[in-house]
Amino acid sequence: MVVGTTEAAFLLNISTARVRVLLKEGRIKGANKKGRSWLIPLNSQGIPEIIPGRRGPDGTWNKGQRTSKTVIQILPTVINANHQNGTCLPAINIQQGDRHHLCHEADILGPCKIIYQPSQGNSGLTGETNLWIEINPEVQITHRVFSDVDENLQKGSRE
Repeated sequence: MVVGTTEAAFLLNISTARVRVLLKEGRIKGANKKGRSWLIPLNSQGIPEIIPGRRGPDGTWNKGQRTSKTVIQILPTVINANHQNGTCLPAINIQQGDRHHLCHEADILGPCKIIYQPSQGNSGLTGETNLWIEINPEVQITHRVFSDVDENLQKGSRE
């Protein structure tokens, strides 16, 4: 099976920019370029095979399959603060293992489950949300932060 740079980054749990650097260095085994896109083969475990570098520490990419579910939380306190202050901070929290990504938009490319628990606290979650989305570990998620919002946030933080 062959994948592109975005899916390879998801499988390795690294950024797409890091995948492009590895491709430029020729460190992804069997990868070749066709037109403007890269074709990256997967090994028997379903992930791209990385050739180790000559110097420095070992790579920190994902060497195994994901085991914990991905959780997407909607942050009502951020939504309220945005409404009151006229700001546009990211109000979606994507939790993949121990990593957290704050964003404005999330595309879930597979099955998921929406959960609402009105009276119980969320065991293991932040406790701020009673509504969240659970996604199986093998489902890919792409997230996006609006760039014009980033510029407004940076201008506001300088003042």
